[in-house]
Amino acid sequence: MKLWKNIKHDYLELLPPTTFFFIAFSLILVTKRLILSEYGISWTGFGTAVIGALLVGKVVLIVDKLSFVHRYTDRPLIYIASWKCLIYFLAANLLQYSERIIPLLMKHESFMEANRQFMAQTVWPHFWLIQIWLAVLFFAYCSMRELVRAIGKDKVIKMFFSGPSEAD
Repeated sequence: MKLWKNIKHDYLELLPPTTFFFIAFSLILVTKRLILSEYGISWTGFGTAVIGALLVGKVVLIVDKLSFVHRYTDRPLIYIASWKCLIYFLAANLLQYSERIIPLLMKHESFMEANRQFMAQTVWPHFWLIQIWLAVLFFAYCSMRELVRAIGKDKVIKMFFSGPSEAD
């Protein structure tokens, strides 16, 4: 019973970031598909959005368990959102790097050679575009999350889904 309770709790914690990043990544992929179709290139990437959102959701879930992440709770929300954004962003980059470097390590058996191959194989404009989007999305996610935490979930839901007089 306790295991089921933990699984349910983790699932409910994973749902908001995964949903947010799935929608965001899907919009980015639709934009990419529209741009590529202009040049006659057909491309699909729905799986990329799903897996990316699940990975980022898991990163958020894991990082939230670390005690130092909740360091600036007495500061204005911009500090909290910026701090968490930075930590999530670094953790996501570490995961992204690990995902690419581990197969290269198995192939080359030397970290230096694997890293050299990683640097040579990386399409840098694409890499930086992904990093910029990831940073912006993490900041938007963290800002909204901290705002909801400060105002209260019920009040935010009322503000979004009821008339102005009912939200007060």
